[in-house]
Amino acid sequence: MTHPTVEWQGSLETGVVAMIDQTLLPGRLKILRCREVKQVWEALRTLRVRGAPAIGIAAAFGLVLAVRGSRARGVETFLSEVDRQAKYLAGARPTAVNLFWALDRMRKTARQHVSEPLPKLKAALLREAVTIQEEDLATSLRMAEHGFTLLRGVSTVLTHCNTGGLATARHGTALSIVYRSQELKRPLKVYATETRPLLQGARLTAWELLEAGIDVTLICDSAAASVMREGRVDCVIVGADRIAANGDTANKIGTYPLSVLAKEHGIPFYIVAPLSSFDPELESGEEIPIEERAGEEILRPFGKLIAPPNVKTYNPAFDVTPAKFITAIVTERGVLHPPYTRSIQRSFKDRGEA
Repeated sequence: MTHPTVEWQGSLETGVVAMIDQTLLPGRLKILRCREVKQVWEALRTLRVRGAPAIGIAAAFGLVLAVRGSRARGVETFLSEVDRQAKYLAGARPTAVNLFWALDRMRKTARQHVSEPLPKLKAALLREAVTIQEEDLATSLRMAEHGFTLLRGVSTVLTHCNTGGLATARHGTALSIVYRSQELKRPLKVYATETRPLLQGARLTAWELLEAGIDVTLICDSAAASVMREGRVDCVIVGADRIAANGDTANKIGTYPLSVLAKEHGIPFYIVAPLSSFDPELESGEEIPIEERAGEEILRPFGKLIAPPNVKTYNPAFDVTPAKFITAIVTERGVLHPPYTRSIQRSFKDRGEA
């Protein structure tokens, strides 16, 4: 990525949250500069910024915007403001757990600095948000290294939605492996699904891979089965917005049928996601809240009516892939294998969070 997906620019007092407006790609590259928390909320809700890690980073910076001008006279009043604004931002998207993870980190940071003067407490919040961004950069690189070990003998991968630099601080989750392969002179060919109804695969993944000089072929979502049957795909790699304790994984709608197709055709199906996308509090995917978006996204994609305006719509933004269809899960701490209940629990123990 030539531009960071989302970052803080300037001082605490006058800085802005700068992000690529992904709704305008690939036709136009525009940097959106948010000066108020409501602008960040709107960017989250309308998918100007999207992708689980990027959502978390944007929310952390958004919280700084929300409270930097606070004139609270006491610490408890300030902490109440932090909690209220965190709840407001959390309401923008219900499925991506990185959003809640990042906001919880920010709330904890505020409480860890309650003994400091208010200006220093606010500065600590900005430092934590920057740390979340920097950690994501490092996490993407580690996932790329671990994921690369799974692709020996692989020449072509299929991916769904967008899991590259646009979905993270810069490098990506699933696509970080593709970029790493390119760096190591083992270039991969990529089949990218269009990803209806908002075409993140067509608009974002295809654009991003072409910019990086990677061989990418765009296909309709409904062509995936034929592409697999014809032997064109060696494995499927996708990201995740939330992973339950048993390995069930929520990702962009259309991921679940890809996992079933991969199983049927004997093709490995890999999830690539940071530990911040795991929600060990949820026993299974049945407990993952699934965001349902407006039917207008189906009826009028990009402003053009393509169906009878009075037809009923059902527009879930995500689906859940059962763990039994997942070959392995790549994280920054290594590759997890079934049984996932055990390997996920072990990863959090290693991180000291069990």
